[in-house]
Amino acid sequence: MPTLVRRAAPGDMQALLELVAEHAAFEQATARPDAQALSEAIFGARPRLLCWVAAGQDAPAGYMTATCDFSTWQARPFLYMDCLYLRATARNHGLGARLLDALREHARLADITRLQWQTPEWNQAAARFYRRQGARELRKRRFVLELEEGEG
Repeated sequence: MPTLVRRAAPGDMQALLELVAEHAAFEQATARPDAQALSEAIFGARPRLLCWVAAGQDAPAGYMTATCDFSTWQARPFLYMDCLYLRATARNHGLGARLLDALREHARLADITRLQWQTPEWNQAAARFYRRQGARELRKRRFVLELEEGEG
């Protein structure tokens, strides 16, 4: 059972790619991240993606990623949690809360006072977990417009 929540390291990339694929399948979607692009986003000279893993002595059993964004309405930065995923065997052991605690601590150190994220409408277990963490739910619809490469 993974017991350590820590920032991801370059040696975690293969496990992260596997976890991303599992996460997408869990959410009934498909993910094919480019390993080099994802590695550059997390570990490059100008990282764009924060990443934590839930790991023990073996490979990570879960991960969380976030980006820093800016709210027009609040006129302040916020952290957007893009992914939080734990393998089924790692769930219900407090690791999700510990991952969120790591994000809260990062926000505190960066003087950021708001976290945002989303979860699929059907994922009631996740919604219950987030409510237990003190989150409130906002009703919005999320839209995605896929652009051809070079179009945007």
